Amino acid sequence: MHMTGGPGAAAGRTTDRGLPGVRERGVRRGLAAGLGTFAVIEVVVGLVLAVVVGWSFDTALDSFFVTNGLMGLTFAVCGAVIAWHRPSNPIGWLFVADGIGHATTAVGAPLLQALYDGSAPVELQRLVATVIMWSWPWSIALFLPLALLLFPDGRLVSPRWRWVAIAIVVTAPLFAVEMGGDAEPLFDGGPRGYLLLPSYDSLQPLWTATEIRGLLVYGLAIASLIVRYRRAPETGRRQLLWLLLATIVMLAFMIPWALVTGTPIFVLLAIPLIPVAVAVAIVRQQLLDIRLVVSRALTWALLSLVAVGAYVALVALTDSFISSRFGRSAFVTVLVALLIAPVLPRLQRMVDRAMYGDRRDPARVVTLIGEELAAGATGGMPGVVAAIRSALRLPYAAIITSPSQSILASSGLPSTVVAVELSYGGTTVGSLLVGLRPGESALSTADRNVLNLLAVPLAVAVHATQLSADLQASRENLVAAREEERRRLRRDLHDGLGPTLTGVAFTADAAANLIPVDAERASELLSTLRTDTRTAIADVRRLVDDLRPRALDELGLVEALRQRADQLSWRADGASVSVNVSADALPALPAAVEVAAYRIATEALTNVVRHSRATTAVLSVRYTTCLEVEITDNGSPTSPWLPGVGLTAMRERTSELGGHLVAGPTPTGGLVKATFPTVATPTAPTAVTQ
Repeated sequence: MHMTGGPGAAAGRTTDRGLPGVRERGVRRGLAAGLGTFAVIEVVVGLVLAVVVGWSFDTALDSFFVTNGLMGLTFAVCGAVIAWHRPSNPIGWLFVADGIGHATTAVGAPLLQALYDGSAPVELQRLVATVIMWSWPWSIALFLPLALLLFPDGRLVSPRWRWVAIAIVVTAPLFAVEMGGDAEPLFDGGPRGYLLLPSYDSLQPLWTATEIRGLLVYGLAIASLIVRYRRAPETGRRQLLWLLLATIVMLAFMIPWALVTGTPIFVLLAIPLIPVAVAVAIVRQQLLDIRLVVSRALTWALLSLVAVGAYVALVALTDSFISSRFGRSAFVTVLVALLIAPVLPRLQRMVDRAMYGDRRDPARVVTLIGEELAAGATGGMPGVVAAIRSALRLPYAAIITSPSQSILASSGLPSTVVAVELSYGGTTVGSLLVGLRPGESALSTADRNVLNLLAVPLAVAVHATQLSADLQASRENLVAAREEERRRLRRDLHDGLGPTLTGVAFTADAAANLIPVDAERASELLSTLRTDTRTAIADVRRLVDDLRPRALDELGLVEALRQRADQLSWRADGASVSVNVSADALPALPAAVEVAAYRIATEALTNVVRHSRATTAVLSVRYTTCLEVEITDNGSPTSPWLPGVGLTAMRERTSELGGHLVAGPTPTGGLVKATFPTVATPTAPTAVTQ
């Protein structure tokens, strides 16, 4: 039975389309493993042949078997690893080709010696010599510089660098011709290869240009790495630092070459560090804290250069006036040690600043962050976070607020983060989140000290930002409340007072028309008109009282409260409640404070009459630097009060004016106490400019 359509069929078709990609990846992995294994076999066979022909280590070293074999192994194996994990990255395949070129040369050298010693056919010997001379130049002139140009993602820095890649490919045969066309045999009496140039010596200007080409090619490759480092994100920079570490170690190998051997053997032995570093950077970039390793390696490399330079200079200076029997070397060594002692800390600080930013200089970091905070709206918290990340070379930094845990500002890509608490006035206002650098499991002491120092001004800034946000929200709420009040007034006037007044006008017209013909009916209409008019007046008074109680304007706050207390002296069951009002002499109060105090007091007295079984209540109004309105009663103590509409409204009225409310049961009854600030903030004295 065959089914068409449906989810199962769709899934099957999706799987079928995905199979070629899986198969292609498997083929690429198999090819990478096969080519890498081939290079390893070449080197192993070459090693066996070297033993068979009786080569000593010095002979193997002088014939470049050791260096070619080592480079063949490392480039091929590392390239195979890269191609296995990243088959779409051309760097792995370039390294595999590089390794095969060196490995072929490595196995060819002892093979040629064995053929020569065994008197093999000259044609075969010449063929092997040709393979030897034409294999390795492509590794140096083509595969390695192209790989460096494409490191680490297998793409050029920008399309503008395409011409560099084209130039490398086009000019690479020149170096191969220079090396393979030389008629000089590989060893004394040995066979010459094929493809020789008869006029090789007359082309010396071309070979000089080829050598210059090599310098330019590698110079451009290094320039592309520098440009890439400046543009790359944190991940790309970590990958490039692995290559920098290999370069530093390679330069360290060049010192004994320059001062001792006079041969490039040490440089060639150091070149295999490059594929190892590249493979780690592409496949396992987070193996360890590469910044720390590069920092220490760069420091000691620079220190070695300083030491060697100082030693050579002092030997030259003291050669003329200090005899060797007086221990010139010892004297120079002591001087070099004295010179290096103060140089090491400075070099370490310089390198640490390049790797970790200004964490060793907290004052500089605080100054930088202070400038960003002072920028205000032009920089703001995003600028502060970006400055922290840049100053400490962190992969990520963010500020979150408490208790909402919302991100106030962030910079970089989130990684493993550590939180630094931001406290203001004993209250946590937020946290500074910083991402750990690759290879780090925790913040270092230096990082922690700087961040703790920054936490103080950042907490103040976060608190100020929250206050500003609260102020803006308060303004928006005030505007919304004002518009809602206007809408309510419009609705009440339109739906209540408007129809009433319209009816009054119609009734007045009808009464006027009936007076000449039916005076009795006109009198009835006038009576109705009087009732409607009183209703309209009551509606107007209600609207006015909703805006501001009329009693406040007519009697003042204290007398209005006394009047209201007299009206609320009876409970629903008929029992009386004695309400005593005590008040201080009050100054002129803000209108908003008067209304809030009146509303809270009347609501509290209403609750006493409705909900408690109190027989007496006291309403106290006190004024010092603020206004206090307190209502107590002798009702039976109860459990804590649950916030209802009335209690919630009281709290909102006090908080809107910057006051606070205390409400709840007491051992002697109930208590409601509202406090309102009424004194304006004093202004600062005017400074005198001198």
